[in-house]
Amino acid sequence: MDNVKSIIFDYDGTLHNSIKIYAPAFRGAYEYLVSRGYVEERIWKDEEICKWLGYSSKDMWNNFMLTLPQEEKDKCSKIIGESMVKAINEGKAELYKGSIEILEYLRGKGFNLIFLSNCKIEYMNNHINKFKLDRYFHRFYCTEQYGFIPKYEIFDFIKKENRGEYLVIGDRFQDIEIAKINKLISIGCKYGYGNCEELKEADFLIENIQDLKSLVK
Repeated sequence: MDNVKSIIFDYDGTLHNSIKIYAPAFRGAYEYLVSRGYVEERIWKDEEICKWLGYSSKDMWNNFMLTLPQEEKDKCSKIIGESMVKAINEGKAELYKGSIEILEYLRGKGFNLIFLSNCKIEYMNNHINKFKLDRYFHRFYCTEQYGFIPKYEIFDFIKKENRGEYLVIGDRFQDIEIAKINKLISIGCKYGYGNCEELKEADFLIENIQDLKSLVK
């Protein structure tokens, strides 16, 4: 990793323990679908809901309910987005313990830190404001800015604006995919929302965000 200049961080499931605010938001959208007669009422466990974390809004709804009318997908996406932003503003969003410490450490070591998330602009901006993320990250990218194209395609824009070698850190297959397609080093976060199969092609694996301090020197 001696030549790495820039580190691309996924956010949800990597730095942010997003199930805390995503699970209630998802349940709210599902209740809306029940009220409209699209689905049967049921109880969703956090373990079932978390598999959608890491997907863009577009991909999540196309995977979850492909045949749902687009206007209803948009409505449900809005319900989830507004619910999570409300939760952020109410102080319910939580970063993993040690996340800020690691960002400070890496910034202090001279790395360019890049935020890349499958999220919406409003969600990203609220997190930036809540946790003062602009103190640590040099640039911010989210998929809504690019029409929800895959992360590995957004990397084409990132590399034009940030020179040098890259390292990718994330918890889902979308993050490892960036590194695989673009021949970059990757670190898979086992504590996040992905499974072992998704992370099997990562170059390194970590059990805790604080493990980065000893791995990235």
